[in-house]
This record gives sequence, C-alpha cells and structure tokens, in this order.
Amino acid sequence: MTTSVLEAVCYNHLSDMKFIFDARYIRPNSPDGISNYSIHMARELSKLMSITFLVCDERQVALLPSKAKVMYFHKPTSVKEPLSALLLNKYKPDVVYSPMQTIGTLGRKYKLILTLMDMIYYHHRTPPKELPAAIRFGWRLYHFTYIPQRLVLNSADAVVTISETTKKLFEKTRLTKRPIFVVRLAPDAFNKPSKVVHSQSPRNIVYMGSFMVYKNVEVLISAMKYLPGRTLHLLSRITPERERELRQLIPRGAEVIFHRGVSEEKYAELLTDDAIFATASLDEGYGLPVADALSLGVPAVISDIDIFHEVGGKGALYFNPHDPKEFAARIISLDDPALRRRLIAAGKKHMKQFSWNEAAQSLKAAIKSLR
Repeated sequence: MTTSVLEAVCYNHLSDMKFIFDARYIRPNSPDGISNYSIHMARELSKLMSITFLVCDERQVALLPSKAKVMYFHKPTSVKEPLSALLLNKYKPDVVYSPMQTIGTLGRKYKLILTLMDMIYYHHRTPPKELPAAIRFGWRLYHFTYIPQRLVLNSADAVVTISETTKKLFEKTRLTKRPIFVVRLAPDAFNKPSKVVHSQSPRNIVYMGSFMVYKNVEVLISAMKYLPGRTLHLLSRITPERERELRQLIPRGAEVIFHRGVSEEKYAELLTDDAIFATASLDEGYGLPVADALSLGVPAVISDIDIFHEVGGKGALYFNPHDPKEFAARIISLDDPALRRRLIAAGKKHMKQFSWNEAAQSLKAAIKSLR
C-alpha cells in the first residue's frame, strides 16, 4: 500500500471518529496563552479532521473556523465541571481533547487527552497577588505536592505538553503514567509588521511577559545602570502595586517605560523599531515571546535556562539571569552589525521548525494513538 493510500485510510478513519475539542478556555475580549493556543490549534486541526467544538460563550464561535460545528456547554468554572464526563457521555464521543487538565473525568466512557503546559507553579508556588485569598490558598495547596496532579493526569488516556524540556520534567517527577505527546507552540502571526530596523547601537530593549517574581524583571531594570542611552520597554499589563515596587528599582537617569498592555500591532511595532528582545526569567513553560521575536528577525538576549535553549537555539545570546552586568554586556555586544546579522539569520532558521500545522499534526498523532 502506498503512502498516499495509507494517508487516505487514516484520514477516513479519523473522519468517522466523533471528536470533541474543548474550546471553552478561549477568552474573546482578552486572549491569553491558552486562548491563543486553542484558536490556532482549532484552525489547523480542523483542516485535518472533523471536529465538534465545546463552547460556553457565543463569542467564542467567531474565533473558531468558519462553519465550525459547536456544542454549548457549561463554563469551566461552573459547579457542574466535576460532572463533565457524565454529561458528555450522552453524546457518545470517541475522543475528547482539552487544552487544560481540569475537565471532570468521573464516569467517562470515551478516550480523553488532557494538557499540562508546564510545571512552573511547582517551582514557584507564589500565586498572583490579585487573586482572591481563598484561590491563592487553594493554589498553594494544590501545588504543594505532585499527588493531585498525578491523579488528574492519570485519569486521562494521554497527556499533551508543549516542549521536550517539560516532557523530561514530567518523566523525571513521574507526573503521569500515561503516554506524553509534545505539541510545540508556534510564533503568533503578526499582521504584516514593518521591516525590522536597527541602528549602529540598538536603542530599545523590549520585554513581553508577566511581572510575577520568577520572571525576574528586576534584573532587566537594574541592568539599565550599565546601558545609558537605551530604553527598556515593559509591555505587559501590570498592577499598580507591582509597578510601584519596580519603579523604586530604576537606576538614576535610566529610561524605563511601563506600557501597561499593548495591542498586537503595537507589540510588532516596538519589536521591529531598533530593538532587542530580552528576558531574565528564571523559569518558563515555553517562552512564546522569544519565538515571536526570532521569527520577526529581532535578536534576543535571554536567560541561560534549558527551555530557552530549546526555543531559541542558536538565534539568541544567553546570560546568567542573576547577573545584570552580564546581561548588559550581551546587549552591548549586539552593537556589532555582523553579530546581529548572524544571530538574526540563525533565529529565523531555527524558527522554521515551529509551525501550527506541525503542532496540529502532532496532536492528530496523539488522537490516532487512542484508536
């Protein structure tokens, strides 16, 4: 049997499957990482197989593929969530996929794939301060030991994560007995960003990410003491309390701008305007902003941690995230146009292996493995 015939048989086999994709985590008004993952994956996977999407808000439908088949369900935060499997059983799905790991599994009669993107909160258990006290307490309690997560993941038939680095952590900690599939994220597609421009000494340093303690933004701010004439742009939303804390660390005479959230268009504009992308994060589940920068042709100076080496490859310069002087030295080294050109070329080459089509193919392989 030829390869093309085999592919046709597999496609027909999957088209006969009743497959449900849990799209309830899409946030229509303020998309986050899970939202963007769900939207991109829904679009690409729907090209490969027939899908019924689980939604809880009609605005989510507009972000799914056109003419998508949808089924309305309760919100993930509903008191009904622990009973989700019992409610889904009546629709007789063959396989259900969730981009999270919190969907109820009690009494399920179908195959289930859950997703755990990273293990950040086992290493850094401090929850965001803006969460209610009860939720912060539950957060700490849940991540105090691996036992709850093991019970959750082992209630599925397969587990998806987003990097080889995280898969190795799952295996090292014996987080699940189930097969683990890696579905790597791809850079977000900017809408025709302007051409990347660099002067002799790039004057802008761009950071995109949260301001939680493990993100280590303090090091970037402290390093500005050694980078006169340059501006650090902090793009993400931030609470007033956290901004006050960080402003106190700004060295005298240093230029640090808090943008307090930017649109995708503004993000692309800042990245391509004589900029270097930077992060001093101590830990990451993936590092999508790194991928975004490299795919645009923007050089990056990032923490010397395993996950960043997987995402950045040879397209970035690495530094000890505890050393502001080393960070500044890496930034200054990029005043060399030849080094910038080599780094940009390596970054673009590395990012060619990351695509949403490849991610969808990986998820499809996980689904096929359960049939």
